[in-house]
Amino acid sequence: MRQDEKVHEEVPAGRSSLLGGARFAERIAAYQAATKRFEELVASVDRLKLDVRHPDGWSPRQVIHHLADSEAQSYARLRRLVAEPAGSVIQGYDEAAWAASPALGYESDEVDTPLAVFSAVRAGSLAVLQHLTESDLARHAVHSERGRYTLEEWLADYTRHPLEHGEQLLKALRGEA
Repeated sequence: MRQDEKVHEEVPAGRSSLLGGARFAERIAAYQAATKRFEELVASVDRLKLDVRHPDGWSPRQVIHHLADSEAQSYARLRRLVAEPAGSVIQGYDEAAWAASPALGYESDEVDTPLAVFSAVRAGSLAVLQHLTESDLARHAVHSERGRYTLEEWLADYTRHPLEHGEQLLKALRGEA
């Protein structure tokens, strides 16, 4: 399994999520802190090192582009979970194909726009979360790749996601797998 695939491993059924039994407000605060942490990591990256990478992983540039695309997907998924009937379909996407597409610029385009997309959609999703209650965490849809998918899982996944990719970004800069 490549490094860029490892960060998307799912928590096995029956194991507690990253957010465990934290109160809903604490979960939202963790989501917001994860956003800030990734933004700070990106701001600290020397722009001359955006293309440094380990042979089995993504470069910082690719990680930043991926986070923008992933968060755009998460933005739509959250809205489906909140507004559509239980059991609505959430479509997955082929992350590797998106990363490999020259038209999407993962290996060539500047990172300012993807970082702005990341920040904007995270802010939009945070605003939605602030309107919800703990009981909304049980809302669910059907993910095309994962099956039943709850808002609680969404919140855990997208709290963890930028933190894991932030670590991936740092490892790439250090030349680690």
